[in-house]
Amino acid sequence: MRFQNAATDGRAIVYAAIQADPLVERAARLLADAGYPERLLARAAMNGQTLDPDAWRTMFPTLFGPDSDDETRARANAVLAVSLDVAGRGEQVRSQFRGAIVGALTERLLERRVPATAIRRERRILFDGIATEIHPYDVTVEVPGAAEAYDCKWGARGIGADVLNQLDDARRHAVDEGERLTAVLVIFDAGRTCQTRLARQTAPRQGLRMVTLETLDRMAGTAKR
Repeated sequence: MRFQNAATDGRAIVYAAIQADPLVERAARLLADAGYPERLLARAAMNGQTLDPDAWRTMFPTLFGPDSDDETRARANAVLAVSLDVAGRGEQVRSQFRGAIVGALTERLLERRVPATAIRRERRILFDGIATEIHPYDVTVEVPGAAEAYDCKWGARGIGADVLNQLDDARRHAVDEGERLTAVLVIFDAGRTCQTRLARQTAPRQGLRMVTLETLDRMAGTAKR
């Protein structure tokens, strides 16, 4: 089992530009330090239902209401501001930014558990005698004997047969080569929604680990907040 950079095609060039946008890093940094309520706010606000910040403050009284403290409100306002910045970019661009943010957030959280030098973006996993997958993994942890592959999605709709089959194939091929590979699907969506979507799939998912909005901090080796 070995890793390879993704091909430098048109998709990779466009996506690299989005990943390099300061907005992506800003959002990932804020969400990495956020708790579940702020992440839920980001999930809702980035969908673009409304760009009115007061409307979101009304919908999240535990973050912005009279019973919240100054620190909570400040953190929530920062998350709301970056979320509305994403939401205001239009449907197509917004979708690309949201995906990049989930990947960057995954990287930030993993850095709290493993060395940053072991974490790579947009990498393919190669196995002897097996055709290379065209689609690269969003994030990989490349540690000998304990590699990890992460496919990152904004919402439960991203759970499909192609994603599940690729993760399962990689895990099985690694076993065939006597290697250990942890295959993880990260979805910035509610766990119940993801489980409902997953239940409709017939693709194999034995050994698959799924991280949802409620369990993001487990990637950092910490308990759910």
